Amino acid sequence: MTTDAEQKMQFLYALRSKGVTDMRVLSAMEKIDRGPFVTGIFTDRTYEDMPLPISCGQTISQPSVVGLMTQALNVQPRDKVLEVGTGSGYQAAILSQLGRRIYTVDRFRRLVREARHIFEAMDLSNITAITADGSRGLPDQAPFDRILVTAAAEDPPGPLLAQLRVGGIMVLPVGQSDTVQSLIRVERTETGFEYEELRQVRFVPLLEGLGQDG
Repeated sequence: MTTDAEQKMQFLYALRSKGVTDMRVLSAMEKIDRGPFVTGIFTDRTYEDMPLPISCGQTISQPSVVGLMTQALNVQPRDKVLEVGTGSGYQAAILSQLGRRIYTVDRFRRLVREARHIFEAMDLSNITAITADGSRGLPDQAPFDRILVTAAAEDPPGPLLAQLRVGGIMVLPVGQSDTVQSLIRVERTETGFEYEELRQVRFVPLLEGLGQDG
């Protein structure tokens, strides 16, 4: 029977072996336990590198993908970050260790409510979780230094690009929802946007409007 400490050691080793090498990201992922974000019959798979189902037909991403996306985002200590797709809240919790202020939006009220409870229990006071149509971003809080999207769009959404500060970075999966998608890193420059393709991924589609809580 492996102990929690051994499981966490294996967890961090798996992250490194998949290419998560940024020490700040690894430290944040060591500090934020995935356990509280995984519920029900899947709790025994908390530390495995796999996506797991959560409420409202959504998923908690596999840790290595969370780590790689966070690493690509390169969050700095003074950054204001927007996350589109709160889901379980796990990704926002990790971002909270790296940036100054994290805004996370989800179209499902239930997911936002459940994530807020976890943030409060973990005393993560620099996260603001909001029920909103994430495809429109958060114009009231724009511009953002970093934007992370955890659902796939066919193209980077115009409203999100517009809310990215010059010099800012957005990381998101792009592609048709039922095929393989590409993880893209977008950097806003003085003259436009620079795009870099990082790797193949699979995410739920980015949908407009609010969801019906399941």
